[in-house]
Amino acid sequence: MISTQIQPKLSLEDFLQCPETKPVREYINGKIYTKPIPKGQHSAIQTFLSAAINQAGIPQKLAGAFTELRCTFGGRSLVPNISVFAWERIPVDEQGEIENIITIVPDWKIEILSPEQSSTRVINNILFCLDRGTQLGWLIDPKERLVMSFFPQQQPKSYQADELLPSLEILPDFKVSVETIFNYLTFK
Repeated sequence: MISTQIQPKLSLEDFLQCPETKPVREYINGKIYTKPIPKGQHSAIQTFLSAAINQAGIPQKLAGAFTELRCTFGGRSLVPNISVFAWERIPVDEQGEIENIITIVPDWKIEILSPEQSSTRVINNILFCLDRGTQLGWLIDPKERLVMSFFPQQQPKSYQADELLPSLEILPDFKVSVETIFNYLTFK
């Protein structure tokens, strides 16, 4: 199923009042788009990659990775596959617990491309986030076995095989290669 517009020109405020759905929906430029439901490869990469980032970031209170977290900012309401926030930027309430409503950009936005998903729309959302303060974006393409990285004001770069991927400066011990990411798919 291709991600499709399902309702024209609803306000962001009205969209946020709607109940959450499965599959999840995103609000972009006054339109609502349905994201594909993650299948096996997508789910495996998302699960194991977010766990690896958290293993590097949480013990030292450097960063936290969150899956399928709705982030609403700049007139859009997006649900990145993985949102990573520097520890001091994780939105918390008076008790120090994470807020339910996130209204800031993630420091690192990671998207895993599904076969039926528009790469153009995904890249557009990564660029939108970079323009609003995100420091790093990744687009992981399981079919092509490559990862593209995006930094503000720079050309995207593609990585394959055993190349190490860039990560946030606040996570100096987090090192992962493209090969490692795609090894998350193997269960032999």
